[in-house]
Amino acid sequence: MAPRPSSESLDFDFAAFDRDVMATYARSPIALVRGAGCRVWDSAGRGYLDFAAGIATCTLGHAHPALIEAVTRQIGRLHHVSNLYYIPEQGALAAWLTARGAGERAFFCNSGAEANEAAIKLARKYGRTRLGIARPAVISALASFHGRTLAAVTATGQPRYQQDFAPLVPGFHHVPFNDFPALVAAIATLDRDERTVAAILLEPLQGEGGIRPGDPTYFAQVRALCDERGILLMFDEVQVGVGRSGTLWGHEQLGVKPDVLTLAKGLAGGLPIGAMLCRRSCDVFGPGDHGSTFGGNPLVCAAALAVLQTLEQDALIANARDRGEQLRAGLRGLAAGLHGKIAEVRGWGLIVGVELGADQPRSAAELARAAQLEGLLTVPAGPRVLRLVPPLIVSAAEVDEAVAILARVLG
Repeated sequence: MAPRPSSESLDFDFAAFDRDVMATYARSPIALVRGAGCRVWDSAGRGYLDFAAGIATCTLGHAHPALIEAVTRQIGRLHHVSNLYYIPEQGALAAWLTARGAGERAFFCNSGAEANEAAIKLARKYGRTRLGIARPAVISALASFHGRTLAAVTATGQPRYQQDFAPLVPGFHHVPFNDFPALVAAIATLDRDERTVAAILLEPLQGEGGIRPGDPTYFAQVRALCDERGILLMFDEVQVGVGRSGTLWGHEQLGVKPDVLTLAKGLAGGLPIGAMLCRRSCDVFGPGDHGSTFGGNPLVCAAALAVLQTLEQDALIANARDRGEQLRAGLRGLAAGLHGKIAEVRGWGLIVGVELGADQPRSAAELARAAQLEGLLTVPAGPRVLRLVPPLIVSAAEVDEAVAILARVLG
């Protein structure tokens, strides 16, 4: 169905926006102004089913009562004080996360890139102070994505994000994902060059790399190797954490626990927060080693607690698992009838990738635009994968509606 109109509309000056705001995004030509549940409306009053969710961020959808109530209550009390003081809401959030297996100690910041920066700094200090490594190295995977700050983009295994930003940060090395012999060979090479590995940074499921799940056997081998050598195993769950995978943490899909875990996106349902959690045994940070003015302030921590409590109270992780299975089944049914236009449907929970087949002439970006015109918001994950990441509150009827739209678009 085409975007449904709303009685609300307003004039929006796209030309003025483009004049005043840097062109760092290839924006779709719509201005979103209102949302409710899994739907949003643009400035012209057109409605859309939102299977982008702020790129896997709006965990509870839009205008959820629990999030509205928590933010309203907190901003009426105290919204920011800085980390020069104890923040009760931050302590409560850390306690919730650590009690549910995310780690044993937490550092809060504002985004996924910042969470990964904190993890990288922790790994370097750990390598120097605990392992005695003069030049600690970090290994990450080809096709990975860890953020756009300079160290995070260096850790990212996709050259297209690094173009024109050289010199990059030294000490990072990339290996193929899910390839244990390649990892072992890279470590041996680095040992010979006296650049000993302090940490291995992996996504349990590669998001921007095309919705590619980790192999449980590979991750178990990496865990054993890290234990043998004292290397930190760090998982970037910025996109797959907080229930999106159909389990609370993405690494539960693999049966392997990390030493360091990074979170962001869905943690506060759309408010800016990031977190780096680690085992107590590898917490080498002291006062002054790292910091964030806004990180973990009372407002975002209250929002995150509301999101996490709602996940449990409303059984949204089970819903993510069930609706994800429904979505993948519907898409695989489409693939069977589209004769080479869909190569594969994959993912966990409500992070689903549709890899385009050889007979599909349009790119993922072109198909996302076509779906938008039909009233469905999606987001590419690379040039040939369409990504579907709806809010975890999505209903069975809304999944069926999305599959029906995609049947027209992909065909």
